[in-house]
Amino acid sequence: MTDSAQLSRILRKWMDTVTHRSMRGWSHHAKATGMSVPQFSILMQLHYRGACDISGISDRFEITSAAASQLVDKLVQNGLIERAEHPDDRRVKQVTLTNKGKRLVEHGIEQRYRWVDELISRLNAEQRTKVAEALTILTEAAREAEAEAEKQTA
Repeated sequence: MTDSAQLSRILRKWMDTVTHRSMRGWSHHAKATGMSVPQFSILMQLHYRGACDISGISDRFEITSAAASQLVDKLVQNGLIERAEHPDDRRVKQVTLTNKGKRLVEHGIEQRYRWVDELISRLNAEQRTKVAEALTILTEAAREAEAEAEKQTA
């Protein structure tokens, strides 16, 4: 039987390993496409959260609006995102991914998923079943915790 402290150590080690691999992968992908990690992070935010304005980007990444604007300008110049008037306030500009930006993000995600597929190929059938069960439980617990946290901040 695994106690809470031991499980916490195991999960932290797993998190550290996955986070390191994921960040390294995103960094390599960003550099290979001529972007900085913050620029690629903006693309990822737009992919997962949809359109937002400059203040949303500056809030999300805890940077000034001027810094967010500079990052966005470069992405617009490269044809990866586009600006448009906010439907409710013409003074505010929203940014969204272009098709080129979507393809770039999707390619990065595919590369990350290949690493997961490589990990799975190293497991036998019994191990795959155990991992699937454990990750299903953890994913549900994480979603519940996230939902509770969102309710508290709303």
